[in-house]
Amino acid sequence: MYLALLYAFGIAMAKDLSEVMQGLMTNVSHIRNIGIVAHIDHGKTTLSDSLLAGAGLLSQELAGQAVYMDFDEQEKERGITIYAANASMVHTYRGKEYLVNLIDTPGHVDFGGDVTRAMRAVDGVIILADAVEGVMPQTETVIRQALRERVKPTLFINKTDRLIKELKLTPEEMLERFRKIITEVNILIQKYAETEYKDAWAVSVEDGKVAFGSATKKWAVSVPIMKTHGISFKDVIQLTEGGREAELAKKAPICEVLLNMVIEHLPAPDKAQAYRIPKIWPGDMESQAARDMIACNRNGVLAAVVTKVYPDPHAGYVAAVRLFSGKLAKGQDVWLSSSKKTGKIQQVSVWKGPHRVPMEEVYAGNIVGVVGLKDAFSGETVCMPDQKIDAFESIKHIFEPVVTKAIEPKNPTQLGKLIEFLRKRAREDPTLHIKINEETGEYLISGLGELHLDAKVERPLKDEGIDVQVSSPIVIYNESAKTQSPAVEGKSPNKHNRFYFSVSPLEPKVYEAMVNGEIPDQEIKRKNVELQDKLIALGFDRDESKNIKVIHNRCMLLDMTRGVHAILEVMELVKEAFQEAMNEGPLAREPCAGVKVSLMDAKLHEDTIHRGPAQVIPAVRKAIRAAMIQGKAFILEPKQVIRIDVPTEQVGGATKEISNRRGQILDMTEERGLTMIKVKIPVMEMFGFNSALKSSTGGLGFFSLVDVLYEPLPKELEAKVVSQIRQRKGIADVKEEDEEEDE
Repeated sequence: MYLALLYAFGIAMAKDLSEVMQGLMTNVSHIRNIGIVAHIDHGKTTLSDSLLAGAGLLSQELAGQAVYMDFDEQEKERGITIYAANASMVHTYRGKEYLVNLIDTPGHVDFGGDVTRAMRAVDGVIILADAVEGVMPQTETVIRQALRERVKPTLFINKTDRLIKELKLTPEEMLERFRKIITEVNILIQKYAETEYKDAWAVSVEDGKVAFGSATKKWAVSVPIMKTHGISFKDVIQLTEGGREAELAKKAPICEVLLNMVIEHLPAPDKAQAYRIPKIWPGDMESQAARDMIACNRNGVLAAVVTKVYPDPHAGYVAAVRLFSGKLAKGQDVWLSSSKKTGKIQQVSVWKGPHRVPMEEVYAGNIVGVVGLKDAFSGETVCMPDQKIDAFESIKHIFEPVVTKAIEPKNPTQLGKLIEFLRKRAREDPTLHIKINEETGEYLISGLGELHLDAKVERPLKDEGIDVQVSSPIVIYNESAKTQSPAVEGKSPNKHNRFYFSVSPLEPKVYEAMVNGEIPDQEIKRKNVELQDKLIALGFDRDESKNIKVIHNRCMLLDMTRGVHAILEVMELVKEAFQEAMNEGPLAREPCAGVKVSLMDAKLHEDTIHRGPAQVIPAVRKAIRAAMIQGKAFILEPKQVIRIDVPTEQVGGATKEISNRRGQILDMTEERGLTMIKVKIPVMEMFGFNSALKSSTGGLGFFSLVDVLYEPLPKELEAKVVSQIRQRKGIADVKEEDEEEDE
């Protein structure tokens, strides 16, 4: 059933890999770009091993043990996937060869940024769900990530053998278990999919979009396979109970079942790009570039996106690139849209797990490795220098970094090495935010969790021999305004320019759409009817919707002035000052959120020389911050919504730990002696929670992240928190700052 492509442990194959790949890459309808996504420990990497073994890239005996796609030493040591990994394989379906470009993704929420970036590269996913654990919080997250990029799902219910051997379920109970998992997955698809895909992308057993089996034992079945191979549900149970899973794996090999499902139900690049390009590319849909991308034209305008950048000891940096149209070849000059730089392609390749196989050329519709894009980063748009195109939408993770640490070298002579290391890490993983605190000289690193910072920064620093001092975790708060402020005046240092700003809270539905990624950060340079209509539908004022200049940090700048002399000449400076003010709010210089800033009026000096950056920016920044104070500025604290799974007899220990940390129980359900508690806890109270939960539940409780949200900090805590933040940052009192700015 399969065409082996490589020398598998010394056995020579019939065709050379690069020749086979080169031919298949040109047949767009026979290409599938897929990701494997799931909650942590649901079996993604084991499944990847089994698929690679089926394609001849790995020994069948080693599949499931080799963790072939976990090629970093940390991954093997920790027993979890940290980095998304690529592999290309060939599968024969109904007598025809198909090229499958696969990405194995991490399951831990702290490494979810890799999942988000992988979703830009693929067109379909296999969602794994543990048959025993069912749909878990990270299952919901990965479904949400896929649907945001219009990536079509299928479902594999893994570890089915545990239902038979461990839980001793009857066939009826097993079927009920499957129905429950399928229903929960479809509820999530209904929740997060756009209207036209809610029903079309639902998964069902009858049409073959669902399979179940065991990645470890290398077998899987689906309704089409059961009919074709004459396997009944009873056979599956008998063979599993009798320890004859090897026999079952021969009758229904997992690689055949799942890759058949992929070919049958997940789209080819040309089909997927027809509906994905309008979602992820903001350019003119009538342009030649758009037509080429929608048609996946390998002879068309070059349009590609870098989805991952990682270091290679031999090649420098390797970029994982999804080609939407055109082709790439060694020696070719390309243009990097966001970096505004030219790059030269040194090598193009496809992946065989941790290894790359060089190619002559690579074509539209494929995920490829590119060497030579030294200035590229995840989300960068690649095109031709003489055929420049609009940049693709930025790849934005659904969760913001909520944990920050200050880091500085113990030995000042290593400062240069530290700076270079942090610059590389931020480029490789954009969910890591690096910022220098100019007052203290510390470098602030922000990530999705303590494990994220440890695995991606602290541990690699030790490996590099850079000795650093790392602070305790710091929480990043947000600042906002409760009410509309009056128009507040800001005077330029030379007193020749005056700006009048009013601040108000954003409409709740508009802010919610921003949080959900439906309204991204952007600069409005020309009339945007689509955005205006969306905002009006969410309750935004029609006149105000026409005057938006910038959306930044989930805040808006509006120009509500009328007939002000030279306002257009200073607008770029006003935008810059607005962004600075939203990056550092008035109370504790924390980022702002949910704020609508309106420029109501301005009085400007007639001479350009008297209204330069040194005059405009401080005046605007000060006026906005003062307006926020007038609008009753307050602090929003980040909270994590988590699910705690604990044996019912240990619930008391878990709830005690929740109440000790200002936690709020949202829901509690019990099933088969296991209680699931949905809880909301402030991030500042979450440090050390994992070990405390283990301690209070006899080591049997564990938790998973469901969501991150911001809510007002209790008033009785606000003054203390603001004081601590200002002291940590070395910030003077507000009045002293204002006096310094006036001087």
